[in-house]
Amino acid sequence: MFSTLQGGPVTSLRSALMLIVGGMVCLAVVVVQGAAQTPEPEEQDGLTIEVSPTRLTLGVGDKASLVATVRDADGAVVDDATVIYFSRARRSVGVTREGEVEAYRSGDFTLIALVPKDPADASRRPDARVRVEVAVTVPLPPVERVVFTRVPAKFYVGTRPQVAVEVVDTIGDTRTDITVSLISSASRVAVVDRFGFLTLLQPGRVEITATAEAASDTVSIEVEANPVSSLELQASVETARTGDVVRFTAIAKDARGLPVRGVPVQFGVGGQTAPDIIAAGAAAQIAEDGRFVAERSGTYTIVASTGSHSAARTVSIERRDVRRRVEVVGRGKVLDRHTSDLWIWEGTDGRDYAITGTWGADGHSYIWDVTDPANIEKLQEVQVDARSVNDVKVSEDGDIAVISREGASDRKNGIVVLGVGNPREGVPVLAEFTDQLTGGVHNLFIAEDHVFALSAGRRYDVISIKDPRNPTRVGRFELDTPGHGIHDVWVSDGVVFSSNWTDGVVAVDIGGGGRGGTPERPVELGRYAYPSGWNHAAFPYRSQSTGTFYVFAGDESFPYGGYSAKQGGVPSRAAGWIHVIDWSDWDNPHEVARFQVPEAGSHNLWVEDDIMYVAFYNGGLRVVDISGELMGDLYKQGREIAMFVPGDPEGFIANAPFVWGPQPFKGHIFFTDWNTGLWAVKLVDRTGPGRIIGEPQ
Repeated sequence: MFSTLQGGPVTSLRSALMLIVGGMVCLAVVVVQGAAQTPEPEEQDGLTIEVSPTRLTLGVGDKASLVATVRDADGAVVDDATVIYFSRARRSVGVTREGEVEAYRSGDFTLIALVPKDPADASRRPDARVRVEVAVTVPLPPVERVVFTRVPAKFYVGTRPQVAVEVVDTIGDTRTDITVSLISSASRVAVVDRFGFLTLLQPGRVEITATAEAASDTVSIEVEANPVSSLELQASVETARTGDVVRFTAIAKDARGLPVRGVPVQFGVGGQTAPDIIAAGAAAQIAEDGRFVAERSGTYTIVASTGSHSAARTVSIERRDVRRRVEVVGRGKVLDRHTSDLWIWEGTDGRDYAITGTWGADGHSYIWDVTDPANIEKLQEVQVDARSVNDVKVSEDGDIAVISREGASDRKNGIVVLGVGNPREGVPVLAEFTDQLTGGVHNLFIAEDHVFALSAGRRYDVISIKDPRNPTRVGRFELDTPGHGIHDVWVSDGVVFSSNWTDGVVAVDIGGGGRGGTPERPVELGRYAYPSGWNHAAFPYRSQSTGTFYVFAGDESFPYGGYSAKQGGVPSRAAGWIHVIDWSDWDNPHEVARFQVPEAGSHNLWVEDDIMYVAFYNGGLRVVDISGELMGDLYKQGREIAMFVPGDPEGFIANAPFVWGPQPFKGHIFFTDWNTGLWAVKLVDRTGPGRIIGEPQ
C-alpha cells in the first residue's frame, strides 16, 4: 500500500496522513495552481516568523538560501528559536532543514518554514508553533535543439506521410509542451500541417523546417510520381474476442501487380455494436501499423487508404467472457492494527506458511500456517523495534525471511533476518542490519543470497545473506537524477526492476541482463518513465502465450486525501492504474496497454500464468486476463476475470476495504487487507450466465 515511504504505500499514504493528522493541514508543500501569493506570517503563542526572501524564482539546478527571523509578541527577535524547513514536493524542489533550497523540476511550489513545538523532534515534519509559506517558481528551461526523428524513406505524390520531431531543452529533457512550427519551402510540391502530416502534390524537391523557440532543424525530401495502381488489405483473422489484437496488412501494388515498398497507409475504423448490448457506440482502435483491438463485441470495418486508392475488410468481434466468482475460503484476522505486506511459501517441512507485516503500529509481524486455507492458524508473533514492518520476503528455499523496519525508537532502522525453516517450533531472529539504513527500509527483495533493500527512499543497497547471521553490504544502486526517489524493487532472472516515482521503472543488470552486471557492480539496462510520476511498483513477466517480455508498472496516488486518525479512521480512496510496458528490447521500452479501475487506485500486484492479480486498495482484489498480445484499455475490453471487495464491521477501520497485496499460491489467492488482515480466496465458475448489458462487465 503505501509501499515505500521510502518505499511503498507508505510514501503516499504517509504523506496523506501528515496532511491531515494533528490539524496540520497546511504543513505540506503543495503545488500552486497559477501565480503563487505570498501569505502573511502566521502568529501563534505570540510568535511570528518571517522568511527572506518571501518568494523565489530559480532555474532548474539553481540553489538559494532562506533566512528566518522569529519575533515574540513584543516584536523582539527570538535569537534561540529553532526553525526548520521542509518540502513535500521534494522531488521537484528540495530544501534542507537549515533552509538550503535546490530546484529540480519546473513548476510553482510552496516551501514551509516552521518553529516546532518540540525542538528535539527530529521528524521531517514536526508539529508547529508557528509557520509560514514561501512561494517558489521554477520556470521551464529554454529549448536547446529540435531534431527530426522520423522521416519516411519514400515520398509519393497523392499520399500523406508523417514526419516527427523531438524538442530537447537545455537540461536535456524531451519537451512535449512546446508548439513546433512546421513550414514547407515549396507549397506547390508539398504542404505540411501542425501534426507533421505532408500532403504531396507533385514531383519535386522540398525542404521542411521545424522551429521551436530559437531552435530549428530542416530536412530535404524528394517527392516522386506515385506508382501505386491498387491496394489490398489483409487481416490476420476474421473473428476475434474483445481485447484480442487483429493485425491488418495493407499491400500496395503497381500496374504489373508487384508490391510497392514504403508507401504510407492510413487506417480508419467504423463499427456496429452487437445488438444485445444496451450501450451506445462501438469502441475500437487501430494503430498506424495496422494493429486493431475492440472494447465491445460487434462488427468492425477497417479501411486502408493511400492517395486515391483504398481497401476495406470487416471483422467480427465476440464478447470476451472470462468472468468467474470469488469464493472466500479462510481468514487470518488482524483487527487491532493495520496489516501490510505478505509472502506465502512452502516450508522445509512440506507445510505451507505465510508471513504478514503491520503498518504504523508496534513492529509486529505474524507467521501463519496456511496449509489448510480454510483453517488458517497463527503460529508466531515476532516484534521488533519499529513503527512499521512494511515489507516481508522469504528466500526461495523457505529457510530465511527478511522483514523491513521503519520508525525504530533508536533510529536504527534497516532489515531483520528471521529463521523460518520450521515456524511451528519457533522463528528466531538471526541478525539485523542497520548500517547506513537509518532512514528506514520500506521495501526489499530476496534474490538467491542477496537482499535488495531500499534505503531512505533514495537507493537500494545490496546485502549478502550468504551467512544469514552476518549480513554484509556488497553493492548499491542509486539514480543520478535530481530529487530522485524510490518506492519498490523486484528481482527476476538476474535483473533488478526498481520503481522510482517520476523517474519511472529502471532495469539494472546484476547477472542476467547481458551487460556484465553483478550484485557488487550493478549496470543499468534501461529506463521507462511516464508523465504522471506515480510509479510505485513493477512486476516483470514473460507472456506464456506470446513470449513477449512485459513489465507491469503500477501507480500510487491519493489525490482525494488519506487516512485520518483524528476523524476516527476515515477510509482512504486511491487513484492510479497499471501501465503495461513492452520491454523486449532493453533500449526501447514502450507502453502498449493499461488496466485502470475508475473508482480506485492500484497498489501491489502479482502476475502468473497469464493472469494478473492486483490490489486496488478501496477497489479490492482484481483478477485480470492478460493472455495474448496486449493493446489498449484492458479494463474496457472485459479482461477482468473477477473482483472481490472485503469488508468487516469489526475491522481496524470498520467496513473499509483497503487491499494491500495479493499472491496466488497452489490454487488459492492470498491477499492482505490493511484493516482486516490475511484472506484466502479462490476462483470458481459462475453459476449463471454473465450480464451483457453495457459490456464489458
